Amino acid sequence: MSEQNRPPRRLADRLFGASAPAPAPRPDRARPGAPRSVRQAALVVAVEAGALAVLGLVLLWLTLTGDPDSVPRALAEVVLAWLVAGVLAAAATGLSRLSGWARGPVIALQVFFGLSGFVAAFQAGRPEIGVPVLALVAATLYLLMTPEAREAFEGR
Repeated sequence: MSEQNRPPRRLADRLFGASAPAPAPRPDRARPGAPRSVRQAALVVAVEAGALAVLGLVLLWLTLTGDPDSVPRALAEVVLAWLVAGVLAAAATGLSRLSGWARGPVIALQVFFGLSGFVAAFQAGRPEIGVPVLALVAATLYLLMTPEAREAFEGR
């Protein structure tokens, strides 16, 4: 079509540019299912997220019913527990969907939990707290380091 035969454009199209045509729909991509070890790791991470959410509730209850040294610091601990629980819950969902972003935060948090569990079990003399934390950390790291789990995330 030549310039002379083209219909006049609307004022909005002349000022801001015409809208682009709708793109063609994407073809459905077959998503492979997560291997068993990754699904199990997602379950363990979800358990950790639930435990941290409950810990946040306990800390909130203790803050409201007790006499903490610093109320803002105690409330900050509650918020921190809930934020980490939210990150773990999102990462558990990401692991079950084989999202590439989910594995890194989970491993980083497991290292932190492992150090905290070690301190609780051996230096603070609270093995009833530290040993279960260490068991969850070991299970999660083992499940994410199996050959099938590494292979599932390798192509991402």
